[in-house]
Amino acid sequence: MIAYIKGTLTKASPTFVILENNNIGYQIHISLTTYSKIQGKKECKLYIHHYIKDESLPMMYGFAEQLEKDLFLHLISVSGVGPNTALVILSSYNPAEIHKAVTEGNVQLLKSIKGIGPKSAQRLVLELKDKLSKIEVSGTISTMPHNTLTDEALSALVTLGISKVAAQKAITKVLKKNPEIDTVEQLVKITLKNL
Repeated sequence: MIAYIKGTLTKASPTFVILENNNIGYQIHISLTTYSKIQGKKECKLYIHHYIKDESLPMMYGFAEQLEKDLFLHLISVSGVGPNTALVILSSYNPAEIHKAVTEGNVQLLKSIKGIGPKSAQRLVLELKDKLSKIEVSGTISTMPHNTLTDEALSALVTLGISKVAAQKAITKVLKKNPEIDTVEQLVKITLKNL
């Protein structure tokens, strides 16, 4: 089992990176939280979860902090929450916000996440409240420099399972209402909340 990979960041997008270590390029799926923390770096260390299910190809998920990886593992332990849904959750809110929502039973906030309905939100609270209340969480998300904002946000949303047409419409609508948005992370989070 791989605990972490430290290496050269050869490609970084809002949904995955390619991290080179010893002439091997690892494609690793990431959340927007991790993306914002590694943005602009040439070298980084990602904590890895190697996900294998049934006969599908194994996939690697990477996190800039151990805390985010731990939260991811808790999320995928909940019935009906797979790794892609967990990444959507971690891309919609930072770990501190998710931790607070679950421990305080904030079903409304959890329901606002794309793909999480009322039953899933209640299940997250029911199954994780006690586990997460034993973990101390703090921190904020740093912002990343401006890039091709719309294209990267669109790519992230499509990778998260949203149709391209719906994602484009939602991004346009969000940018009209919030012209001050200047990071991919902000744009994707607000768009996810408005879908």
